[in-house]
Amino acid sequence: MNTSALMKTTRLLPLLALFLLASCKKESESLQSEAVSDYLPAQTGKYRIYRLDSTLFTSFGTVTTVRSYQEKHLVDQSITDAAGRPAYRVFRYLRDAAGTEGWQAAGSYAIVPGTASVEVVENNLRFVKLTSPISQDKTWKGNRYLPADPYSAFYGFSNDDNMADWDYTYTGTGETLTLNGQTYNDVLTVQEADESVNAPVTQPSAYGYMNYAVDKYAKGLGLVYQELTMWEYQPNTTSGGNGYKTGFGVKRSLIDHN
Repeated sequence: MNTSALMKTTRLLPLLALFLLASCKKESESLQSEAVSDYLPAQTGKYRIYRLDSTLFTSFGTVTTVRSYQEKHLVDQSITDAAGRPAYRVFRYLRDAAGTEGWQAAGSYAIVPGTASVEVVENNLRFVKLTSPISQDKTWKGNRYLPADPYSAFYGFSNDDNMADWDYTYTGTGETLTLNGQTYNDVLTVQEADESVNAPVTQPSAYGYMNYAVDKYAKGLGLVYQELTMWEYQPNTTSGGNGYKTGFGVKRSLIDHN
């Protein structure tokens, strides 16, 4: 390389470095500027209606039953949570899957929006549903505030004993999702759990369990799809008959909103 070419190359290096630095800065600013609260907005009077499929285990845990409903989430009003933070109370209502009956009250929960995260609090259980910055494959401990065995009062299983260690992960950003005939853009996917042993149960004489959890949020709208399945299978070690499952499954898919 001659002296002139070398001098030109040397002068270009600082310019290239500045360009790369500016590109990285713009990308970082873009990620930082996207508010996580945009994916789970809370405004008084807003509602979302879901098809709710609830899985339970009947006949002493030997029969899997799925019951379907319509479920309405209505943002009631702004409140202050136990830690003194601004929050929003959300009421839940249920009616039949066809939507022919009246709404019946079915509990409530709170959304706690923040600049760095969005939390959901229900039955004194606190979940960090979203955190910033939003970027592919980012992980965080979304259940870190949960106590040991948080569902022990409702289910006699042991596969909830490590929930505080679950790694929430952004597995999809800017996605397009079609549900119940409607298409949603700018969808964010959060995988919360995907672990199992002997599930489905192919070895009736062996222990099994499943923890599967995923949420999908549309920007400016909120939760559009949710799946949470937690069950434990215990084999029948005495008479050699069928084993049994204990636990639950919940699947929500958006059908209407205002």
